[in-house]
Amino acid sequence: MNLTQWAIKWGVPYEAVEDLRREFGAISTEPNPQVGESEGAVQNRIRLEASRKGLRIWRNNVGACMDQNDNFIRYGLANDSKKMNDLIKSSDLIGLRPVVIQQYHVGQVIGQFVAREVKAGNWSYTGTEREEAQLRFLELVASLGGDAAFANSEGTL
Repeated sequence: MNLTQWAIKWGVPYEAVEDLRREFGAISTEPNPQVGESEGAVQNRIRLEASRKGLRIWRNNVGACMDQNDNFIRYGLANDSKKMNDLIKSSDLIGLRPVVIQQYHVGQVIGQFVAREVKAGNWSYTGTEREEAQLRFLELVASLGGDAAFANSEGTL
């Protein structure tokens, strides 16, 4: 089941689903994404932006390989098994944003989990199986209070 099917099942208005997709970056609201800019270039600009804004983010490489002792190793978040990786794909960039709590923990700084699935400058969401699995990770992070979105330009943090 994907987000659209779930929305239809529960009678969620199309406009609400589109707003949610915009919030997650599945629909670009950026006025000037760099058309033709590579995913790597976008990622580098987002990482520099994160540093300027006080976030700490890291590259989350996901994959599997054999080590020098012929042990099969999976690495990256949410990559415990092929089945899990097919269902949910963790984001390219993960990290923490410092947040000052205003009431219950007045003055205490906490770290909010941040995830960005970086795409090339001319990318737009099409709903491929891979994008759906990436969106599931973003939805999971957001459902637990994190900040998660697709990103095809600087200015998404």
